[in-house]
Amino acid sequence: MLQRIQTIYLLISAVISGGLIFVFHLWTTINDTEFYTKEDQLFLALFLCSSALALITIFKYKNRQTQFVLGRLNIILNFILLGLFVYRSLNLSGETVVSEKGIGMLLPIFSIVFLVLANKAIKKDEDLVKSVDRLR
Repeated sequence: MLQRIQTIYLLISAVISGGLIFVFHLWTTINDTEFYTKEDQLFLALFLCSSALALITIFKYKNRQTQFVLGRLNIILNFILLGLFVYRSLNLSGETVVSEKGIGMLLPIFSIVFLVLANKAIKKDEDLVKSVDRLR
């Protein structure tokens, strides 16, 4: 059933991971040039995989357990992405390339929040179905 609340949460997460990465910059370099996700293949691939995984999760509505597992995998993927951003911004060498952080570095956090909300709703649906099956 596509009209459930977790579908909205997963769709918001997919839009954040797949659409807003082209709008908001990740950081500003020392030369005052804005660095976008499309300039780095790794970041672009991870964001697009996260978006695709959220969209795949939406259409797995008949199997709630698979939906839950895919949501967890997407959360892990976003944590990896967030870890790469932290590593890149807190580089241990003397002068870093990142001089000012942009709002784009927070996009995985927003995506994680909506994925957690979706997983919570999926778990609630699964518990409801199990309770109804017990009554039969």
